[in-house]
Amino acid sequence: MVTASPGNVTATPGGSSVSVTWSAPIPSAVPPILGYVVGYGEVTEIVFDSTETTQSITGLSAGETYTIWVAAFNRDGRGARTYAEPVTIVARDVTIGAAGDIACDPTDPSFGAPPGPGVPCRAAETSELLTDAGLAAVLPLGDLQYSCASPERLAASYDLSWGRVKSISRPVAGNHEYCAGDASGYFDYFGAAAGTPPTGWYSYDLGGWHFVALNSNCTRVGGCHPGSLQEQWLRADLAANSMPCTLAYWHHPRWSSASAGSNPITHGLYTALYEAGADIVLTGHDHFYERFGRQDPSGALDPQAGIRQFIVGTGGKLKSPVGPTAANSEVRRSVYGVLRLTLHADSYDWAFDGIGGESLIDTGSDHCS
Repeated sequence: MVTASPGNVTATPGGSSVSVTWSAPIPSAVPPILGYVVGYGEVTEIVFDSTETTQSITGLSAGETYTIWVAAFNRDGRGARTYAEPVTIVARDVTIGAAGDIACDPTDPSFGAPPGPGVPCRAAETSELLTDAGLAAVLPLGDLQYSCASPERLAASYDLSWGRVKSISRPVAGNHEYCAGDASGYFDYFGAAAGTPPTGWYSYDLGGWHFVALNSNCTRVGGCHPGSLQEQWLRADLAANSMPCTLAYWHHPRWSSASAGSNPITHGLYTALYEAGADIVLTGHDHFYERFGRQDPSGALDPQAGIRQFIVGTGGKLKSPVGPTAANSEVRRSVYGVLRLTLHADSYDWAFDGIGGESLIDTGSDHCS
């Protein structure tokens, strides 16, 4: 049996991985060492069929602490483990891009027309803000294809613009995705990235943040009210979340300075998020950009624990005028563009970039609750 153990085991974290190095056993084992086993915990291990003394462990979770160990083996078996000092995975900063209300109908008279003042159909230009921008994810915020998200229209319009970042897109459905009744064109186009049909809500972790994609087409999915299937799923998902910061997104805004005003249909979802300490809500639907202060579910300012909502219905289809200013609205602009969020371990920065030279229309930073 192997009796000698590796020495000088060190573990160096980087992003979601750990680089492990060690020195060969002294004295050398007889028969000779054939390789090493690197692992953590009592179950997870990697058999390393090489006498090199370095290895990388990937796919680790931000905020978790790991104790890495190394053992040598030869033809007679495996020796004792040597442990490194515990290491904690620190989340790396990531930047995401988001907007909704994006691609014109291919039959629109302005589709394919040269861009210019007053000309709609600007999805190709807003997509330029996303490509080669170092984004970890793109969040299309619903109404991705007008006037109906059929496979033919998606292929002819959306796919040529925002479809260029489809591989990193995590979308939510808008009302125009349901033009055929069941949003089947939308679900077929995005596949697993759009969640499970017919509900379309899902969650994931990225860069040390928890993301929740919800469906604000409430009448299509059994409601958004307290006790609805979606609201119950959301509360269970949030209860299981261990990330310090949370971002939720859907299509129809809870608060808005649109002419029709704010929409209470997602009040139950907003309340569940607030009670779980969520930080950001992103929406579209209204074809302008608007940023709100941090609010509680009643719409009162709550600078410490409130949720900050952004409306980013600026993806390119059409601009609409801003109506009467809603309470706690901080910035409103009728423009085309994309919101970028850079997410840190316990805070975030925002920057709204417009097209046609209207860059950095709105910037700022805030802490997580």
